Amino acid sequence: MNREEIRELLEEYVDYFNRLSFIEQDPVKVPHIFAKAEDIEIAGFLSAILAWGQRAVIIRNATNLVEQMPDGPHAFLLQSDDDQLEQFLQFGHRTFNGIDCVFFLQSLRNIYRHHGGLRSVFEGGYRLYGNVPDSIRHFRNIFFNIPFPERTLKHIPDLDKKAAAKRVNMFLRWMVRSDDRGVDFGLWKGIPSSALYIPLDVHSGRVARELGLLKRKQNDWKAVSELTYRLRTFDQDDPVKYDFALFGISAMDKKLNNGQ
Repeated sequence: MNREEIRELLEEYVDYFNRLSFIEQDPVKVPHIFAKAEDIEIAGFLSAILAWGQRAVIIRNATNLVEQMPDGPHAFLLQSDDDQLEQFLQFGHRTFNGIDCVFFLQSLRNIYRHHGGLRSVFEGGYRLYGNVPDSIRHFRNIFFNIPFPERTLKHIPDLDKKAAAKRVNMFLRWMVRSDDRGVDFGLWKGIPSSALYIPLDVHSGRVARELGLLKRKQNDWKAVSELTYRLRTFDQDDPVKYDFALFGISAMDKKLNNGQ
C-alpha cells in the first residue's frame, strides 16, 4: 500500500472502533463508571496501570479495585489513613500485588493532598518542559517522592531506561483527547492532543511494522517516538487517535486467525 492507502485504512478503523459501543470490552470502561473528574482520573490511572493480560480480567480486577473505595476513589483517598489502605494488601493482578497496590494508593493520596492531583502533576510537567516525555519523568519523580517498596518501581515506566510507557501513554490519551465520540474524556486542557505519544505494545507494534510505519524492532521509547512521528504526518493535531486503528486491525486479525 502507498502512504495515502495506509492513511485511509487507518482512518476507517479509527471511525469503526472509536465508539462507545466498544468500551464494554476495553479498560476505559472502568473510569466511565464515574462522573466526577478526580474519580475519572484515579480510576483511569489505576485501570491503565493494570492494563496488561486478558482484557476481561483487566476490567474485572480494575472494577473490583475502585469499587472498594466508598464514595469514589477521590473522596476515599483524601479521607483514608494507612490502616484503611491495608485492606488492599489482598489485591493482585499478575505481577502487581498487594504491596504495590497499597503504595500506589498512598502515592495517589499524597498527590491529591499535596500536589493538586494527577492533572496538576502532568500538566505542570508539561508547562515546565514543553513535552510529554519530560512530563512523564516529572510525574514519576513525584510519584516516588515518598518512601516506596523497591519492587514497585517497575510499575511506573522509566523513560531514561527506554521504557515504551504504553500504559501511561494510554492513560494520557484517555485524559487529554477530546472528540465527539465520547470514548476519551478530554478532561485535561493543559496538554494538547498533538503532543501525545502512541501507546505501543506487541500487538500495535506488529501491525505498525506490517504497514511499514515502524522500522525499529524493539518496542521501546525510540519505537514509540518513530511511530508517533509517522502518525503525525497523517494527523498532526491528533496522532494518537490511530491507537484505535492499530488496536482494531490487531483485534480483527486475531478473530480471523481464530476462525471467528
